[in-house]
Order: sequence, then structure tokens, then C-alpha cells
Amino acid sequence: MDTLLTADVAARAPRFRRKSSTFIDAIHDLPQKMEKAPAQLYSTESGRLFHAGRIVIVIVGLPARGKTHTSVALARYLRWLGVKTRAFHLGDYRRATVGPGKDAPDDYFFVNASASSVLLRQKVLKKCRQDIYQFLDVENGQVAIYDAVNALAASRRTLAKEFAKHEVQYIGWKSDDAVKHYLARIAAKIPHFETMDEPDLNYIKMINAGERVIVNNCSFGYLGHRIVFYLLNLHIKYRCTFFARAGTSAEVDSYKTDASLSAEGQDYAHKMADTLIRHRQEERQALIERGGTDAPLRPLTVWSSTRRRTIETANELQSRGYTVKQRTQMSQLNPGVCEKMTEGAIRAAMPDEVAKHEADPYHHRYPRAESYHDLAVRLEPVILELEREQNDLLLIAHESVLRVLYGYLMACHATDIPTLSFPRNEIIEIIPASYNNQAKRIPIDGLAPAIVPDSPEGIKSPLPPSRVVSPFAGLDLGDEEDEEAA
Repeated sequence: MDTLLTADVAARAPRFRRKSSTFIDAIHDLPQKMEKAPAQLYSTESGRLFHAGRIVIVIVGLPARGKTHTSVALARYLRWLGVKTRAFHLGDYRRATVGPGKDAPDDYFFVNASASSVLLRQKVLKKCRQDIYQFLDVENGQVAIYDAVNALAASRRTLAKEFAKHEVQYIGWKSDDAVKHYLARIAAKIPHFETMDEPDLNYIKMINAGERVIVNNCSFGYLGHRIVFYLLNLHIKYRCTFFARAGTSAEVDSYKTDASLSAEGQDYAHKMADTLIRHRQEERQALIERGGTDAPLRPLTVWSSTRRRTIETANELQSRGYTVKQRTQMSQLNPGVCEKMTEGAIRAAMPDEVAKHEADPYHHRYPRAESYHDLAVRLEPVILELEREQNDLLLIAHESVLRVLYGYLMACHATDIPTLSFPRNEIIEIIPASYNNQAKRIPIDGLAPAIVPDSPEGIKSPLPPSRVVSPFAGLDLGDEEDEEAA
């Protein structure tokens, strides 16, 4: 399985980037050149938003309190908006410094550590802070997120002055031993942890993962207030997000008609609902067999657009007692004058527009149409609501909408989003984690072959830099990711 960015790579090769950003969450990929973000409203020569300045966000909290989840989620949102952001996880640097397959000394996490452990901590901190300065000063970074415990008030003040001037992995451990060791780390920190109440610092204090939020010294600029707004919508509760296409209608190539489901579309809606319900039950049973609690399934909420065929697809689940909500922002990409035109007709009528589209399929728009960038900006309220949602969530929409929302959750590059493929015989499941999200696909059996292919997109876009046209290139239809992919 692709493990994304290893600790060794994170600490020693800051310009590392995987070949594909559409296979597994690319939130820790570091682009080698300036690239426009999916929802970026404008860009500057430096790559920074001109009115926001440089910001270092220092995460504070005991272990296992959601610090890494918060830092990664915030980095995901800011990078989506075009803010050059990177999260620096101190644990990555510790693992890279100690070396592969080795553990930190037993007293490393304790206040009364030995001299050798203190020196090791200082070495880890120095490397992490050097990379923060490299990111801000040399790579034109704008927001650096420093993810560590930062337990002492004195050290937090030192960090504030220093920056102003200028998840734990237990590979090879038995699960019981890993839990015991991690709980010991938490217990060692609690007596020495000093809560944030420094009146002279600018800080955002989240209590019980968003139950209460305290903002001290609100001397933030535009970007700082956007960060506060995002954090007000964030939680760290576990829930899965599913993606499914709407069923087919009698007039599949018509945007304006807004036709009802065809007979094949109604059959798809029924089989898709059966597949999803069965999958969730099987996942729950597998969890129980692995020693998990016999807890009831998390509630499932369904979102659809206001287009007729998405509503009728969702009605199959609504009739079975599930909550369905319609969101106008989730309507498909408007094709403009290209509606019902074949690729040949578009090439013959608008060769100049075709050339522009093939050069930049994400930002180009045909006459009276929308671009994928337009769609991403339109979907920002949906993204914030998605972060607020605490139930499992099924999104039923046109493929263009699924591409953009999947691109957000998996941190895809803008150039990859127009070519993501969501065939109708699969449900895509996004599985959240603190460090990165993962995705798998759930096959829907027994569908008519004619309704399975992807949506027609008129002009075929060239392959993205990753050379991948599907979120799951090279995978079988099983649940596990291909270890050789990417």
C-alpha cells in the first residue's frame, strides 16, 4: 500500500512529490513548482496572497487530542484556496532522526529525560524549525503549521518570539503494547502541561474538539479570520464519506431538460442503495470480529443536488428511512453552448476554444459555460458543511461535482481533477484518518453495461501530469489498495 509521505522523506527530502496525486490523499505532497490550487481566486508572482503576510500556526495540546487531525484538515482547506501551506509534524522528524525500525529512548517523552534524550530532542526540533524557515523564507510559503505538544507556556512564548523575528506510528508493535506505551506518554505529559492562557499571545483555543472555541487577541488579518472561520466548522469525529453517481435519465446528454430517471436509472438507484447498506453492515460485522464494540451503525445522511435525477436516485434511500438533503450548489457543471454537441462538432465550430481547453481543462470555460474552477468556488459552502457533518455521508451527484469534492478530500492537483473517473458501477468510500485520508471502491453488481461508463465530457482532456485518469488506476475491484500503484 502506498503510505504517502514517510517520515524519512518528510524530514530529509522536503521537495519530494509522488508521481500521482489521485491514488491516495496528497495532502503531504510538496510540489516542485508553483501550481494553481483548485479553488484559488488569484495568484501572485511570489505565490503568496499579497494581503495576508506569513503565518506560523503553533498547535498546542496533549497527545491524542486531535492536533494532527486539525493541522492536516486546516492545511487541506488553505491549500484548496490557493494558500501555500505545509504542516510540519514533529513526530515525523523524530522518527526520521531515530532511523527506520528504531524507537526513541524510553525516557524521550518525559520531562526528566536523560542528557542524551534531551540532545536528541534538540536535534529533532532544530531540523523541524530549519525546514519551517526554509519553507517561509526560501520556498515562498505563507502558512506553516507546527504540530507538536508544546506543553509549557515558557516554550510557547519563546516560539512566538522566535517566529516573530524571523500521530504517532508504532510499526511492528503489538496493539496492546502500543496502546500501553502511548497512554504512558499522555500520563507523563499531563502533570507538566500548562493550559493556554497567555494574555499577550494571539491564539485560538479549541476545547473538547470544538465544543468551545476561544479566540484571544483578535488582531488577525484576512487570512487569520478565514482560519478561525474554518476551525469553527471542524470536528474530529470519525465518519466516512461515500460518492455515488446519479442514475441515468431518458435524455442523458441534455442539461436543460432535467429529465427523470429512466428504467435503467431506477434499477441503478435500487441496486446502489442495496450495495451501500450491505457494505456498511459488513464493515460493522468485520469490526466486531476484530474485537471492536458491538455498537450500532453511525447514522447515514444523503446529500443530492436539486436536479431531478439525483433527487429520484436519493429517493430510494429516503424511502428506507434515511435523511436526504438537497443542495443547490451540487448541480452539475453547466456546459453552456456545448450542450448536445458532439466532440467533432465542437472541434469544427470552436477550434480556438478547443485549443484553450486542451491547454488548461481545469480553468477554461466554453462560451456561457462553467469551468471546473467556477464549480470549485461554487462548492465552497458545501465543503464547509461537509466538514461540519458528523454522520456518515453519501453524496449523489453528477461526475463533475464528484470530481471536485473528491479532489478536495484527497488533495488532488487541479490539473488532475477534470480527468478523475467515477464509473456508475462503483461507490467510492473516503476513509478519514488524522494524517491522511484513504479511499476504496465498492462494486455495484448486476447493472446494465450501457449505463456504467463515465459521463460524456465532449472534448477529451489530455492526461494529467500524473498520467492517471482514475482515482484508482491499477486497482482490482477489491477493497485493498494496490501495493505497486503510484
